[in-house]
Amino acid sequence: MLAKCASGFGALALTALKTDPAFSDEPGSTGPGHAGHGPHHKVRAKNVIFLYMDGGPSQVDTFDPKPLLNKHNGKDPSLLFDVEPTQFNNIGKVLASPWKFRQHGESGIPVSELFPHVAECVDELAVIRSMTSEFPEHTFANYFLHTGSGLQGRPSMGAWVNYGLGSECRNLPGFVVLNGGLIPPGGLDCFGSGFLPASYQGSVFKPSGTGVANITPSEGTPQNQRDKLDFISQLDGLASRKFGQHDSLESAIKNYELAYAMQMAVPEVMTISKEPQHLQKAYGLESDYGPTKIFAAQCLIARRMLEQGVRFIELTCP
Repeated sequence: MLAKCASGFGALALTALKTDPAFSDEPGSTGPGHAGHGPHHKVRAKNVIFLYMDGGPSQVDTFDPKPLLNKHNGKDPSLLFDVEPTQFNNIGKVLASPWKFRQHGESGIPVSELFPHVAECVDELAVIRSMTSEFPEHTFANYFLHTGSGLQGRPSMGAWVNYGLGSECRNLPGFVVLNGGLIPPGGLDCFGSGFLPASYQGSVFKPSGTGVANITPSEGTPQNQRDKLDFISQLDGLASRKFGQHDSLESAIKNYELAYAMQMAVPEVMTISKEPQHLQKAYGLESDYGPTKIFAAQCLIARRMLEQGVRFIELTCP
């Protein structure tokens, strides 16, 4: 009997896969977003891992050499150009980079001697050196970095990507923030959805433990929890019919269902101990320096999330 039905089960499974954007699209394409479609052209990059390096190395010490800094090293900058004061109001002298630069690869991209290994694969990088900012303060600069505007309340780039392309993962949020202990100046608005539906904002994970608070169900059995969610859904439906559809209500319904699915997915994706030992070492998990181990765990978790189809992942430094 089962042998005769086997092909029928296969057909059902194939139908389910064909309706799932993560499996039905052509290779190199992405699943539909809010508008019901993926990108308008074939793409190579399907996911984003954004590393927020608070206090990271300056661009003038890494990939953007400034010959004029060498020329004017030690001089008073106010004699050379207008210097806008900051909250610290402590303008020092012009300081040239202490590291040397060399051009590498067929592209000839300059790379500091700080990064000899990065220099070996520089032709695989897209180095942008034309970006500028008009915000000297950290908070407004972070809004600008994350949203393209120095004002509070605009959708973050993670929310835009999640909104426009959707997510290929049903059991995890499409936009995840792996917080290593630091929230950028500007707070959670750096990961907000602005005027987009609230379901597209970033979900904050910790790189250790359960990852998400209260992910372990308090109900006695899965059926009790399912009944509870169904009842909540009925109440939300009544409220929607009575008061009309509202963004916060629709987002709450989606979040309930996503949280239910995350109970199994989150512990699995957080278990980096399953990764091969050589990979853990390569990422820096064996480092004696605590912040390096935290950031290594973040990077490895981000990789695992990417493999699950999470669209946009931001890592904040410890």
